[in-house]
Amino acid sequence: MPPSSHSHGPDPDAPPPSAETLARRRRAVWLMLLLLVPAALATVVGLVVLWPGDEPTRAQQAAEQFLPPGTTYPEGRIVSLQTLPCGETGGVQATCATAVVEVLDGEGTGEYQQVDLAADVVANGIGEGDTVVLTRDAGAEGSPAYQFFDFERTTPMLVLGVAFAVVVAAVARLRGVAALVGLAFAFLVLLQFVMPGLLSGDSPTLVSLVGSAAIMFVVLYLAHGLSARTTTALIGTLFGLALVTGLGALAVGVARLTGLTSEETVQLQTFDAGLSFSGLVIAGTVVAGLGVLNDVTITQASAIWQLHEVDPAMGSRELYRRGMAVGRDHIASTVYTIVFAYAGAALPLLLLFTVYSQPAGVILTSSAMAEEVVRTLVGAIALVLAVPVTTAVGAFFATAAGTEAGAAPEKRMSALRARFAR
Repeated sequence: MPPSSHSHGPDPDAPPPSAETLARRRRAVWLMLLLLVPAALATVVGLVVLWPGDEPTRAQQAAEQFLPPGTTYPEGRIVSLQTLPCGETGGVQATCATAVVEVLDGEGTGEYQQVDLAADVVANGIGEGDTVVLTRDAGAEGSPAYQFFDFERTTPMLVLGVAFAVVVAAVARLRGVAALVGLAFAFLVLLQFVMPGLLSGDSPTLVSLVGSAAIMFVVLYLAHGLSARTTTALIGTLFGLALVTGLGALAVGVARLTGLTSEETVQLQTFDAGLSFSGLVIAGTVVAGLGVLNDVTITQASAIWQLHEVDPAMGSRELYRRGMAVGRDHIASTVYTIVFAYAGAALPLLLLFTVYSQPAGVILTSSAMAEEVVRTLVGAIALVLAVPVTTAVGAFFATAAGTEAGAAPEKRMSALRARFAR
């Protein structure tokens, strides 16, 4: 990352920075590289050492035994539907159905098959003409057996995804396109490294930390460009990730969280009981904090460097004080964001607890609820502490890179007036 690559300001629509500003940014970036290069090397080494092999994991091998060999997932169209009562659920009459389905793809294309539909499927408003996903068991006795698997959602999800990409690109322009590319890279790392690594039995803490660091190194520079403020934000983000990992490991151990609080984790345990499910709680906390940490640190870095450019003679202490004035407002709003995000994800669990006639203290400290509370508090602590750390890093390196303090006051005022005149 040569210094000449940092020649653009944080906003492509802003006036071009002065030569003095560019020189200070270059010096600041070289100073920050003293911290980032070792972190980048450690991340690369972690990726190489922890990269999962091509062999199926124990969980994947166990899961394959639950599916008959040769099972496929063709789509089908509901041709006719006949409903029938099928008992009561929670005092409410349940309605099931028998459907005739035309197979739309695969080996049985054009065939008409009878499929039974459970009450929850019928309750979601299925009707004639709807497209569904089926399972086809080619090894069944007599002829292939078909069953309902799920609703077909390809079209609405594609439309929503395209709409999201168009809106981001139209509003944020090249920055938005770069952010979308970074998002694709993040999912690639999650699917190719983090998920297989977690299933392979490696330390969930190390896998999630290395994977998250790799994502941030690429995503931040893609979305926000090669600049001093992005480098500042990256240092603050890496600090936040390390804090989430360390504090999460400590909290999970002290609180004795098992991680076995959902149907998904219980199912995973049946596939591979050797997985560290308490470690999965830590890994989930680290991955969930990526976006919010990125948002907080880039905002703080931008505030510090904008303040420094307006008054290059401002000392690091004053720069930190003014930057934290912005950071405190950001903390106040972002804490709500992270808490409500976790609350929204755990809403069914919260609703379930309102049904139980148990003391509030028992509910809050139960395994399932404690897991959500610990995850929320660990993420919030790391988020809050990332603000002063990012602010301090920006203030230190901005002033350590050199200022125009030796220039005459008239010259500095003239430069400021010229900058505001543009």
